[in-house]
Amino acid sequence: MRLGLIAMSGVRVHDPELVSVGLTLPGFVERGRTVASLPSLGLLTLAGLTPPAIDVEYIEVPDLAEIPDLPGHFDAVAISTLSARCQDAYRLADRYRATGTLVILGGLHVTALPEEASQHADAVVVGEGEPIWPQVVGDLVRGRLRPFYDARPMPFDLHAAPLPRFELLDLERYDRLTVQTQRGCPYDCEFCAASIRLSPSYRVKPVEKVLSEVRHIRSLWADPYLELADDNTFADRRHGKELLRALSREGLRWFTETDVSVADDDELLGLMRDSGCTQVLIGLESPAGAGLAGVERHSDFKARRAAHQAEAIARVQAHGISVIGCFVLGLDGTGPESFDSVLEFVESTGLHEVQVTLLTPFPGTPLYERLRREDRLLHDGEWERCTLFDVCFRPDRMTAEELRVGFRGLVQRLYDEEAVARRRRRFREMLRASRSRHPDMRRRHHEHPSG
Repeated sequence: MRLGLIAMSGVRVHDPELVSVGLTLPGFVERGRTVASLPSLGLLTLAGLTPPAIDVEYIEVPDLAEIPDLPGHFDAVAISTLSARCQDAYRLADRYRATGTLVILGGLHVTALPEEASQHADAVVVGEGEPIWPQVVGDLVRGRLRPFYDARPMPFDLHAAPLPRFELLDLERYDRLTVQTQRGCPYDCEFCAASIRLSPSYRVKPVEKVLSEVRHIRSLWADPYLELADDNTFADRRHGKELLRALSREGLRWFTETDVSVADDDELLGLMRDSGCTQVLIGLESPAGAGLAGVERHSDFKARRAAHQAEAIARVQAHGISVIGCFVLGLDGTGPESFDSVLEFVESTGLHEVQVTLLTPFPGTPLYERLRREDRLLHDGEWERCTLFDVCFRPDRMTAEELRVGFRGLVQRLYDEEAVARRRRRFREMLRASRSRHPDMRRRHHEHPSG
């Protein structure tokens, strides 16, 4: 049996004026291109759970319009998609089914809207793939594929995590690969559409499992750059430090996402630096806390830490680790003043990089349900607009057009060539000063381009 694992990669912005701006401001799309170019770790992990007797091929589809012929000849395909690419995924699934190829759909969007996805699939996988995939494959081989497989009642034990099949990739296409060290998040942000929506429980992967994946990658790629595919790598501080001590012996360079609390722990920051961390993305969301009340629904963590954002950035970057500060525009309680506030905060704090997105009501999130109840959704059901850069709702303190225009103007000011150069120049100056205080800091940690 031949099985195709198909990732719908890349996201296209729909606002034509923002597209035009982005094309002239490479810094704006730099991180987006990096994310779009990452392989699907989920599908590679399922490949690791697939019996050797099944011939597996991994394929990425960045643009359906560019593939007049179906990619590959398979008995069955498993397609994973995000909301912004779901219509393309459905069209591709329909084309496969028309040829007699069985189609299995899964991923975040499918978990949020399984009934919608079932109209284009022979089988739909809801929740995490690992606990249910052996049953799916067994039913597939026996010719008894069921229409729905729901893994939500069975959170996957990461002690049993299989080795992802990175050898299926054409490694020359990538500038980094992903390794997951934990799943879920102890926080509950209203807008978050990440792994917490697949399974709400927070779990860490044993360090030896992580090292096995790292060493497997090293057997294929002598000097890889890694991205830790975690929602919040250091939410479990004990596990994080154990992991960093192990990684410090591997000679790696890596990037991850975390929160501002890492700045509270100098030991942690030193371990991050010494283990090869070059950059972290931190979800600041809003400068000085405007609009943050209630965003994190469990303990209001983001609002409580807002006053310490600038200090946290300084402490992290003083260790030679550059920070991408991520901001969300359109939060309730914020108006047109928020665009200037972000710009002023970025300039005053010396952030190395910045990522700005629009508040986006992804299906399956508490934000989507709330805005639907409040009748504030625009283009409901047009999931291709869930790009993080297209306005999908009515803000509460400005019009949708003010949000759209203000965001576009902020992008132009943040990613002006001189603004980007100034941020990077200031970080290099700070890095030189930091190295003079920490002569053991290894230069090679910072050779990979940021973003």
